[in-house]
Amino acid sequence: MKLTTIRQATLSDLDALAPLFDEYRQFYGRASDITAAREFLLNRFNHGESVLFLASTGDTPVGFTQLYPSFSSVSLARTFILNDLFVAPAERRQGIASQLLTAAVDYARNVNAVRLSLATEITNQTAQALYHSAGWKQDEQFLVYHFTP
Repeated sequence: MKLTTIRQATLSDLDALAPLFDEYRQFYGRASDITAAREFLLNRFNHGESVLFLASTGDTPVGFTQLYPSFSSVSLARTFILNDLFVAPAERRQGIASQLLTAAVDYARNVNAVRLSLATEITNQTAQALYHSAGWKQDEQFLVYHFTP
């Protein structure tokens, strides 16, 4: 098994993250647009709007996860939305996604967040199995609604 490192990404990782982020978007049926992917990530960095973790095998970026900060009014505390998790297809089934999840959880704990939340496609059984095995629980209390303006 190859040695994979996980670390919090910085602006200097933008060019390593952009192709992975573009590939992630393609996984969800979007057309490739590396320029837009890079610009989107750059805006998140420039405005402090997300926390990213980068997985690398040697010098090769192989995956990432992105957290968006939020808050719970009821708990009076910070929460995070784990919005994106991606591992390059050739690097899957090596525990990298689990390592990225662990990095996200550790980060949330370190900043005293009370919750991490995520959503995945109903048909994405592979991701669901990963989340269950990592101790994530499916919400049984709330329904989620969306509105597109």
